[in-house]
Amino acid sequence: MEAIYLDHAATTPMSPGVIAAMTEAMSNVYGNASSIHRAGRDARKALDDARATLAASIGAKPAEIVLTSGGTEADNTAIFGVAAARANEGKHIITTQIEHHAVLHACAQLEKQGYTVTYLPVNEQGVVAVEDVAAALRDDTILVTIMYGNNEVGSVQPIAEIGALLKAHKATFHTDAVQAYGLMPLHVDELAVDLLSVSAHKINGPKGIGFLYMRTGVKCANLFHGGSQERKRRASTESVPAAVGFAKAVEEATKKREEAVAAYARYRDILTTTFTEAGLHFRINGAANSLAHVLNVTFVGTHVESFLVNLDMSGVLVSSGSACTAGSIDPSHVLVAMFGKDAEELRSSIRFSFGQGLTDEIIQDAANRVVAIVHRLVK
Repeated sequence: MEAIYLDHAATTPMSPGVIAAMTEAMSNVYGNASSIHRAGRDARKALDDARATLAASIGAKPAEIVLTSGGTEADNTAIFGVAAARANEGKHIITTQIEHHAVLHACAQLEKQGYTVTYLPVNEQGVVAVEDVAAALRDDTILVTIMYGNNEVGSVQPIAEIGALLKAHKATFHTDAVQAYGLMPLHVDELAVDLLSVSAHKINGPKGIGFLYMRTGVKCANLFHGGSQERKRRASTESVPAAVGFAKAVEEATKKREEAVAAYARYRDILTTTFTEAGLHFRINGAANSLAHVLNVTFVGTHVESFLVNLDMSGVLVSSGSACTAGSIDPSHVLVAMFGKDAEELRSSIRFSFGQGLTDEIIQDAANRVVAIVHRLVK
């Protein structure tokens, strides 16, 4: 049975255009971008062109884009970098209970170093209240880090409103926009963020590259040392082919964004309509304002582990949440924050996530396979 890949929130296949662009760069742009000879200048131009594309995608300046190895490094750089650079001003950080582990684990490490972290709750839709952010602010708060859109349930956070709130406070504002980038229009000035993290492999680009937007003047210490790359903010020879591929993925995602969002809305409707007509007992988790490509569903009466095995055997490739915790026996920390540690959602929820290469017909096929499995599992 042909596999249907519905786990695009975990990672995406590289598009043919990205593969072609990277192949061209790997074949012909082999110089070190820091070298002054012809091959180095060619590499520098390709890198600069890619950086300009990345910057334009979020309304930033090219000089404010720091290339990283991905979203995790971008998040870690923002959190550890600000903590180190501003330690003499305070040691209080604000985040939420539903962040990606790249943020949560970084904050936990800082707690071991004497920092205080406030983990804000969310409501049952997975959304943090701006009022809770305001109430948590202290004179010694140096960093607020809140994701743009949740990777497990898709809930979009009120980032612009929080940014407006923080204009009157000294705290640096970071958002992990890894899941939202490429699908939602993001402008750093409209959001009023100081730092913003993204990753290429979520938008059909290559793995191993992302970037951290770093607003001019923001205090953020370097985590890497050993070279002057990235304007001395991230030592290491840049991967020009990866940057070229990243830029190509951004161009494609930007061009197809409205078409993709409309398609994902249809896919959600096909799935939920099919589930309803089949008489399945299910609930959708997340907010009305959610990322278009993420659909988290609780199938009442199922058990997530056996459900996933049966789905895989039937060729429907999905997950129960973040791919970074795959194989973990612990329940989703996102669903725990939304519903409590004893909720049925923790045992019976599946995440469908959409991307390139899907059609209405493929989604209908997947829906039919899911229905057959649920009918078999729920007697």
